Amino acid sequence: MWKKLLSVIVLCLMVAMALPVSADQADDARNLVDRAIDMFKDQGKEATLKAINDRNGPFVKGDLYVFALTMGNMLVGQPHEVSLRRMNLTNTRDANGQYFIQKFKEVVENQGSGWVDYTWAKPGDSIASPKKAFVKKVPGEELYVGAGFYLARAAK
Repeated sequence: MWKKLLSVIVLCLMVAMALPVSADQADDARNLVDRAIDMFKDQGKEATLKAINDRNGPFVKGDLYVFALTMGNMLVGQPHEVSLRRMNLTNTRDANGQYFIQKFKEVVENQGSGWVDYTWAKPGDSIASPKKAFVKKVPGEELYVGAGFYLARAAK
């Protein structure tokens, strides 16, 4: 009985300790997206996409990074997977079979912005991890941007 109770308490503490990290990461993701939107307004599309594509640029913070897609789901900005740029990602599925890019577009078309859960491998990893992304339509452009954070580290 005591072992079960202790296990439950330890599990609850672990969950409680993880929540602030996720909240901070969610704020960081949203802030990166909002900064990218501001740069589109202030400096234009070309300068902003150049900054988004720079892995040492202002839109990379640890595992967080901004990505940009056209409303047709062509990836035009992402600092890590250069080979994916200029590719239409509409039919891309995550490790669970979810068409998450279609979900991104659906959220920005219907709500303007919002959160999408999916799985994706961290840069340099081959195993997908749970991820949560904030996506938002770029006003005046046929683009949307997003940034996501990993909920758990994938085991290798």
